[in-house]
Amino acid sequence: MQEKFYLTTAIDYVNGAPHIGHAYEKILADVIIRHKRQLIDNAFMLTGTDEHGIKIQKTAASKGITPKQLCDENFSKFEQAWKQLEISYDKIIRTTDEEHKKAVKQIFKKLYDNGDIYKHTYTGLYCSGCESFLSPKDLTPDGLCPHHLKKPEEITEENYFFKLSGYKDKLIEYIKSHPDFIVPSFRVNEILNQLENIEDISVSRTKSSVSWAISVPGDDSQSIYVWIDALSNYITAIGYDCENPSELFNKLWPADVQIIGKDIIKFHSIYWTAILMSLGLELPKTILSHGWITIDESKMSKSIGNVISPDTVLKAFNLEHPDAFRYYMASSAQIGRDGNYSDDDFKEKVNADLANNIGNLLNRTLNMLVKYFDGEIKTDFITGADSKMAVLANNTKNLVIEAFNKYEIAEAANYIVSFADSVNKYVTERAPWSLAKEGKTDECAEVLYDVLEAMRHIAVLIYPYCPNIAKDILYQLNQDADFKYTSLIWGGIKAGKLTEKDKIKPVFLRLDSEFAADKKKV
Repeated sequence: MQEKFYLTTAIDYVNGAPHIGHAYEKILADVIIRHKRQLIDNAFMLTGTDEHGIKIQKTAASKGITPKQLCDENFSKFEQAWKQLEISYDKIIRTTDEEHKKAVKQIFKKLYDNGDIYKHTYTGLYCSGCESFLSPKDLTPDGLCPHHLKKPEEITEENYFFKLSGYKDKLIEYIKSHPDFIVPSFRVNEILNQLENIEDISVSRTKSSVSWAISVPGDDSQSIYVWIDALSNYITAIGYDCENPSELFNKLWPADVQIIGKDIIKFHSIYWTAILMSLGLELPKTILSHGWITIDESKMSKSIGNVISPDTVLKAFNLEHPDAFRYYMASSAQIGRDGNYSDDDFKEKVNADLANNIGNLLNRTLNMLVKYFDGEIKTDFITGADSKMAVLANNTKNLVIEAFNKYEIAEAANYIVSFADSVNKYVTERAPWSLAKEGKTDECAEVLYDVLEAMRHIAVLIYPYCPNIAKDILYQLNQDADFKYTSLIWGGIKAGKLTEKDKIKPVFLRLDSEFAADKKKV
């Protein structure tokens, strides 16, 4: 049995407000960590914000406020967004935290003392959008940054450099010998190709260029750059200390999975990995790279005005809780592939899967229980673990666990919905209403029990995606809110009064239903 699970997300740059691209990553992370908490007690999720750099410095100046004021203002927007989406992180770190800044200086000094940092005069092509030096081979045929489509500026500076090239062979060997290190696997060759011509990287900027940063220890003319400042958050947040690491760090490190976007996979699987090697620390078990979210098949862009926030979606559909949005985002794209958001697709998918398939199944079955048996489960209703539904429920549980172990989050959701679909077909085939009419009450009762017990399993399985809907299902089944996988033993619903007519309510209204429309007008 796994004893701990440590998950990190990328830390978001607080130069602006969060959009659904940020939300996609945090929802993926939250679905994974909630699933792990169903299996083990010690599962820890870290997220945070990246709060240093030239873009924050310039944006703050344009607004007539200090960089810290800008960071505070935008950090609160991210914090509120994650609260609204019910992201259940255990810690949120800010790179302006004093503990982080102190640890970063210590890390820089250790890398320097290890002989892996040296000072060097360098002329390079700098993209202010990426806050990164680019090599000519990184640019488009027109000489532009491929991400920001702007020509980088040629800059000459004397900076500190990290001897990344010295770790080339170790990195290649490690990646080739650890097939689960980079997920999805189709990213591996991309990283190995980048390693072929890897060069040392600048890990500082002059204070005259970037003043809003952590100073290099012993050299106040230099600012520590993002590669050491931002990337180190994954260890500083849990108490890394070069001499005396905290109990939490010793318990959690190495990270089991680090979730990041495909645009920063190079920095995590190469730069960060080499830094950890220099520090003498174990490497993360998996770097999980997800794709981007497009809007109506177009990449999000401020210039074309298609950047939308998660709050916009929740308000547009008048959603009381974020379950539908969480489910849609987590289940709409295979891991590593780009996903797309559109209002029509959102409405169609959540109506089909959550309202029609799951919600309607529960509602009509409970109503039949009230109609035919006064809402009561009798001892002889209860089916055994060898029943068709019991076997299917157990198989689905195993498929879901296996999918999560491979970080196939959309596939796991599909298994749950397919299970609900099979239960719906079972109801149609067995026709409990006909059995009741024909006086076959024992058969009718067993069918209803099968379906309700299957719904209890569905509630536990879908909890990471839809925590509120899952709680509502268990409430209507008169069950404790126990979402641990140890509860997934067939026969959890015991004999006794299960429900009454006035307790039965839809757990999720169709987005285009009359009731939802009336509710929206209020």
